[in-house]
Amino acid sequence: MKQSLRLDPLLRRAQDHEDEVARALAERQQALDMHLSRLEELRRYAEEYAGAQMAATSPSQLMNRRAFLDRLDSAVQQQSQTVDRNRERVDAERARLLLASRDKQVLEQLAASYRAREKQVEERRDQREMDDLGARRARQAQLSGEDETP
Repeated sequence: MKQSLRLDPLLRRAQDHEDEVARALAERQQALDMHLSRLEELRRYAEEYAGAQMAATSPSQLMNRRAFLDRLDSAVQQQSQTVDRNRERVDAERARLLLASRDKQVLEQLAASYRAREKQVEERRDQREMDDLGARRARQAQLSGEDETP
């Protein structure tokens, strides 16, 4: 069996792995985008709420407003941490995809090298056969020429 054909299952597996990692990266990127969107919404809302002029009629309303702003700030911080974690996951998936692509590329280059070598061997074998055929014909022609001379 040709060595290049032996690599075909490995190449298919490498392609499947690369596709799988690419899908995981897409999912991670989608999650990151969603968390970034939520973070922006929270920040906008916190800015709007903090900038809104509200008539505080009592100290308890001021305390409630301050407590709500603190909760909003806390939510923004938590969401920011979530975004950071998701960025790290996206970066990790990107690195995995890069490795999977390199692995597949190495196998493709190896298979191409084997195919080139197999083609070279086949061409040499064909050339040898052609040379043998030519030599036999030349010998037959020589023998035929000797038979005709007295």
